[in-house]
Amino acid sequence: MNDKLKGVLITTGVVASVAVGGAAIAGASGGGGEREDAGEDKAIAGDARGKAIAAALKHTGGGNATETEVGDEEGAYEVEVTRANGSQVDVHLNRNFEVTSQADDNDRGGEQDERGDD
Repeated sequence: MNDKLKGVLITTGVVASVAVGGAAIAGASGGGGEREDAGEDKAIAGDARGKAIAAALKHTGGGNATETEVGDEEGAYEVEVTRANGSQVDVHLNRNFEVTSQADDNDRGGEQDERGDD
């Protein structure tokens, strides 16, 4: 094999290895931003975000929406609300922006699931 062909093959192999390694690292780290696809968190966007936050804050009696998620395991939407006292509650909503349940931090440091039937 001549030296020029060996050089091209080695260079091609190195470039391919770097590309595969970079893709693996990016996939393992989640890209550093909001997670999407394959069961990972995806923030609510557009008009739905405003409606979900308004419904969650009404349900909790106020606070600040600190995170949102589309399609979580408990419903169509989830809004994490931090109350004035620092406690947090995850409010779960259906596709019509109706509260279906909430997961509330209790005094023992765990989560307590409460179904919202109001």
